[in-house]
Amino acid sequence: MVHVPSVADEDRRQLHRELFILTGARTRTINRIKSLLALHGIVLPGRGLPRMLPPAGQRRTWDGSALPPETEARLAREWARLTSVRREIRLLIAERRARLRRNDPADPTLPMVRALLALKGIGEVSAWIYTTEFFAWRQFRNRRQVGGAAGLCSTRRESGDVAREQGISKAGNRYMRALAIELAWSWLRRQPQSALSQWYRRRFAAGGARLRRIGIVALARKLLVALWRYLETGALPEGALRKA
Repeated sequence: MVHVPSVADEDRRQLHRELFILTGARTRTINRIKSLLALHGIVLPGRGLPRMLPPAGQRRTWDGSALPPETEARLAREWARLTSVRREIRLLIAERRARLRRNDPADPTLPMVRALLALKGIGEVSAWIYTTEFFAWRQFRNRRQVGGAAGLCSTRRESGDVAREQGISKAGNRYMRALAIELAWSWLRRQPQSALSQWYRRRFAAGGARLRRIGIVALARKLLVALWRYLETGALPEGALRKA
């Protein structure tokens, strides 16, 4: 079933979607800077970039010579873009946390976000996106609608006597589908005593990598349904623990 979000519900989704865009822009800018440096034989230690690059006079190529002037100019521009994007990301994260601290009665999503944050294994990003993209306004009636909206339902092709499974539909919200699978891995690590984690270990943990990847999609769907019931009824997923 299709439920169209209200203007206010759609507006609440803009903050984290802008964060997605800026995070992607940060990654792309970092990759461009690393490529420029690697082109001239400069490899920075560690996986990420430092907060400050070495001064221009200390950036030397593989043979000890200075970087070409056009490369230096482009590197300075890329670094300025990265600094600006990092600043915008910090401001948006601070704004999101300020909204969580405020008790705004006009915002019905905040109680749901806090309820999800109370569970071990669910962080600020997951709780915010699960609420604003999925649970706050879609008015689900059953677990099939929950799985279908996330694109985590199986697709079955039948022709005569032939029946074939074609994997999950991937027809739902792309933000939710990726996050649901990521959260399922986190749930296994931080809620090992829960019934869902024990079910996964019994069914899939002893198999190979492919079987475990198939199993994590099934766990993501079951966890999504359990969290929907938790927000609707207040009943914790079986065996789940709250944060201290």
